[in-house]
Amino acid sequence: MVIQFLLLLAVAASLFYFVRRQHGVRLQAGKRLAFVAFLVFAAYAVVRPDDITAIAHWVGVGRGADLVLYATVVAFVFVVINFYLRTRDMERRITDLARAVALRDAEILNQHRLPHSPAAGEGADTALLAAVVAEGKS
Repeated sequence: MVIQFLLLLAVAASLFYFVRRQHGVRLQAGKRLAFVAFLVFAAYAVVRPDDITAIAHWVGVGRGADLVLYATVVAFVFVVINFYLRTRDMERRITDLARAVALRDAEILNQHRLPHSPAAGEGADTALLAAVVAEGKS
């Protein structure tokens, strides 16, 4: 009975943290529903382990604990793939940002070297020169 209480407390804490966390629209509704469904499944498995064993037998798994383990492995694989895809997207965004900054810096340096180019207007020469000099000092 003590372990059931502790496990239910852990599930409730996970749900509370998930609901209170400020992730906004970054987490898609399908992922939210899947996480809540997983928590409900976990709570049900803690409260009614015999039912989980019956479901495990029905799907061809020997024990309910094994079924819960398999579900956890599938959830873990999903989380790892999701994390990989998000990291890859973030790396792509950082690369694009670094390119944009490098192009902007190169344009500023070129405008400084050719202050009377058509791209530079009145007063822009002084501002660009000040920016280049300030960048050189830092």
